[in-house]
Amino acid sequence: MTPPPLPVMGTCALPHLGVIAARGEDAAHFLHNQLTQDFALLDMQHARLAAFCNAKGRMQASMLGWKTSAEEVLLVMRADLLPQTLKRLSMFVLRAKVKLSDATAEWTLQGRLVPDTETSLPWQLNHDNAVWSVQLYPSAGASRSLVLSPVNTQTHDAVLSLDDWLLSEVLSGVGDVQAATFEAFVPQMLNYESVDGVNFKKGCYPGQEVVARSQFRGTLKRRTYVASSSQPLQAGQEIFNSNDATQPAGQVVQAVAHPQHGNWALVCLQTASTEAGDLHPADTPGSVLTLHALPYALREDI
Repeated sequence: MTPPPLPVMGTCALPHLGVIAARGEDAAHFLHNQLTQDFALLDMQHARLAAFCNAKGRMQASMLGWKTSAEEVLLVMRADLLPQTLKRLSMFVLRAKVKLSDATAEWTLQGRLVPDTETSLPWQLNHDNAVWSVQLYPSAGASRSLVLSPVNTQTHDAVLSLDDWLLSEVLSGVGDVQAATFEAFVPQMLNYESVDGVNFKKGCYPGQEVVARSQFRGTLKRRTYVASSSQPLQAGQEIFNSNDATQPAGQVVQAVAHPQHGNWALVCLQTASTEAGDLHPADTPGSVLTLHALPYALREDI
């Protein structure tokens, strides 16, 4: 099975995502001190892919963030982790002049697929008549963008199915954290250093020492891969290698069961487990995973 070509026109609603708003004169500086990316020097032409980690460098959430003004930053993330992430971030506000809130109800969130012209780079930000559009990593011949419009804004693009969008998420190779994978990964396990999800030159943030040590001391032992399967997969599901039935070789990051194109997933695996033996989900040894090439290069030098 090879990655299928995606429909290349249309938008769809993204009910699995939500929005946190950070507002106040310290908004960008506060997030800079909490997340894996540089928000202090962020301009208004780019967004940032970032992670919120615990003290051990394990990802409690991932998000896409950008400035809408000098005093507002929006963070788009998985809705199932939004309430607890908002609560955890709020614990660190202290004297900072910033207010965090759930702003999901203020926005219509959509995903858009168009033909991949390669004219825009990932994380570029466009703003037009109060509508914000972030260019994402492309996927299987389609250019992808996340679009935020003020609630009740009318759109005129053709309707895209959510299954198509979720498949595009997987085939882009850029995974996110959801409730089923809370604290399961350090950023490099999701290849975040290779898709601009970590800034190794910025100051401290929770888990920064562990994330930096993982990068600069030895070879990374776990990576995320695109995989297909004969059976549906689900986020958090353990993956085993046929050569070792006692210890899992990895875990499903996110998955989609597409009605036309089959079962696809991003799986985080021990790199050694990909060299020999068959990979299969827990409890279904007959369902062998097929690994596919990532659509981007893994960076060896940061």
